[in-house]
Amino acid sequence: MPFFSLRRCCLRILLGLAVASAPCVSALRAQSPPEANEQQRQGPPIVRSIDVQYIGPVTISRERVLAQLRTKVGQPYSEIVAEEDIRNLFSTGAAENVRIFGEPQGDGLRVIVAIQTRSILTEIEIDGATRMSAKRLRKALGIKLNTPVHEEDLEKGRQKIFDTYQAHGFTDVDVKLRVEAIDPKRATSRAVYTITEGPQGAISLIDFEGNAHISARALRKQMKTKKRSIIGFIDKSGRLDEAQLQQDLQSVREYYQNHGFVDMQVREVRKERSATGRLHIVVVVDEGAQYHVGRISAVGFENTTEEKIKALLKVKEGSVYSPKAIREDAKAIADAYGAGGYVDTDVIPESAPARGGSIDLTYRIKEGERAFVERISIVGNTRTKDKVIRREVLITPGDVFNTVRVDTSKKRLENLGYFSKVEAYPVDTGVEGRKDLEIQVEEKRTGSLNFGAGFSTVDSLLGFVELTQGNFDITNWPNFTGGGQKFRIRLQGGTERKDAEVSLVEPWFLDRPLSLGGTIFYHEATFLSNLYDQRSYGLSLELRKPLRPYLYGTLGYSLQDYDIYNVVLGVTPDILAEEGSSTKSQVSGSLVWDRRDSSFLTRHGERMSLTTYVAGGVLGGTEQIYGFDLEGSKYFLLPGDTILLINAEAAVVDNWGEGSRVRIYDRLFLGGANNLRGFDFRDVGPKDAHGEPLGGKTLARATVEYTFPIIEKVRGALFYDTGFVEGDAYDFSTSNLASDVGFGVRLDLPVGPLRIDYGFPIEKAGTHGGGKFNFNVGYQF
Repeated sequence: MPFFSLRRCCLRILLGLAVASAPCVSALRAQSPPEANEQQRQGPPIVRSIDVQYIGPVTISRERVLAQLRTKVGQPYSEIVAEEDIRNLFSTGAAENVRIFGEPQGDGLRVIVAIQTRSILTEIEIDGATRMSAKRLRKALGIKLNTPVHEEDLEKGRQKIFDTYQAHGFTDVDVKLRVEAIDPKRATSRAVYTITEGPQGAISLIDFEGNAHISARALRKQMKTKKRSIIGFIDKSGRLDEAQLQQDLQSVREYYQNHGFVDMQVREVRKERSATGRLHIVVVVDEGAQYHVGRISAVGFENTTEEKIKALLKVKEGSVYSPKAIREDAKAIADAYGAGGYVDTDVIPESAPARGGSIDLTYRIKEGERAFVERISIVGNTRTKDKVIRREVLITPGDVFNTVRVDTSKKRLENLGYFSKVEAYPVDTGVEGRKDLEIQVEEKRTGSLNFGAGFSTVDSLLGFVELTQGNFDITNWPNFTGGGQKFRIRLQGGTERKDAEVSLVEPWFLDRPLSLGGTIFYHEATFLSNLYDQRSYGLSLELRKPLRPYLYGTLGYSLQDYDIYNVVLGVTPDILAEEGSSTKSQVSGSLVWDRRDSSFLTRHGERMSLTTYVAGGVLGGTEQIYGFDLEGSKYFLLPGDTILLINAEAAVVDNWGEGSRVRIYDRLFLGGANNLRGFDFRDVGPKDAHGEPLGGKTLARATVEYTFPIIEKVRGALFYDTGFVEGDAYDFSTSNLASDVGFGVRLDLPVGPLRIDYGFPIEKAGTHGGGKFNFNVGYQF
């Protein structure tokens, strides 16, 4: 047994003997004279003295021990206070074991604090480190000397050394820890880390043998252990973690089983080193036979038919046997019962071997009784108002206890982002057929302060600071939380732009599913042109209402002042005419259909939007314009996790009434990183005599993009962009069409997304230059 463990064991025995041999307070009280008994009846005994008794070496002073005690001489003794004193002593980190007890002393009590203190770590020794400096490893440990020994901290240090070696390609590294006594009398110890480095070289290959029916690529996708990628220093790929590898092998087994190979076994895992030290992992599998589903039946049902139950199943007779799909079908049956109020329904799938390599299925059903909602109670919302939670719950008292709606309500509450945990379950009321719905939540922080930086080929270097509160309440002074509103302040600035925004959104305006948002803003930009600068400030309001699943509409109003200033000398009359300020008062409306599976990396679905707007007239302002914008995107998921995107847009803007023209900041432009990537920013469309972009009144464009995985979190892209901008409204001729093709890379980094594209013009339509490089990156820290 290591000395450290042996010492702890002996000291604990001594501490136990000391406590056991101490006079028992209750026994001594029984022997005390009648006067003491009388005092007991009058109240708790008074503390007459406090004695600190050390079990083992002394590494914490008596004064420090007494400073942690609420028990004081001259005060009544309390067991509750003594328990708190014990907790305080443990919280110092210097105590290994503590016991507080008392014995009679005159007309009061002598309190004894028996304490076993931790040894002091005075040395750290690192053995076996030949390929990595001891200085680096000590820094990785992060353990201070001359502090009490904590085994959990030393073990964390061992893991940090292990991770450091793994990060540098030592996948076979082994790190052991032992604690040795230096001076038992002074209770000093040293921690010794013994390292067996092994060869250096990250995982470069993961392969399979025996996989006749499922590809190695499909199996590798089930594993978190990956071969080293080009960004391995960031995503930590290429490291070998034995515990993770075992979990990965279990994932591979489950994948096989869900494809009918229920007898599949992993026979061997070989770890081979190449001549260059790279690690190859070869997993040898025995697939076994593939099973199919035989006869399917259901038993135990009373309020439905077997035909209706089978209609719910995705697994059919003759299908490949899949435990996962069968569990999902069992849940579908339970959900069908739950939607009808059968809260306690149990559905248990049972399998039985049949002839011809098939497996028969029986769904055994226990229906239970139908229930209705008696009342809904909410527990745990210390900040969030009850009504904010209740408006997300899709059932009310008196309704059938629909468990599907309860599950949907639970997900809606989770999606709010206000709670770290949400539970919703039925509670018996004692009344047959009536159950309460109890919703338990645990609040979490909903505010954040973010700092960030980004860079793109459009607006160059940019930094920002943003304060957000996702559960804001403008009426709850001074905390301003709990009302479910969204509040944001954002300031950003860089070499080419400055922006400031303050916004507030009430998602349930007038306690209806109607969102009302308002924003006050200031924008200043120099990247739009080399000939002038532009700024604007104002406010905007927007109402948003869901109309049906995946469809919502908006109605907005904005009032803003524009200013074109710092116009350089010698510009054409077209640009000079834009100098000065104007005011735009505008109303807008939009319809949006959004069925994308994700707004981050969309693999399938579509999004379409139509926006119309009008400014001036009875609305006031100096501008009288109107316009519309129609845009659509369709995503196709193709084999091999490749994605095809087709995107198109058409827009028109024009003046009306007494409006003489459309100002340059309302005109339409193409070119740059966000549309035609083979061209300079705003370079596609009408220009003045000096070649300065003026923008137009009609725009049409389309993009076809194909992305494919390269390695985890890295995708390649091939794209084709085409489009035009015309000076007249509703001029959709293609005589000035510009097109490009190109390639790019998409990286999903922990610090933010990065997109790199290079486009080649193939139809220039009067634009400048050759291929263009576009770079977008965003960081948050």
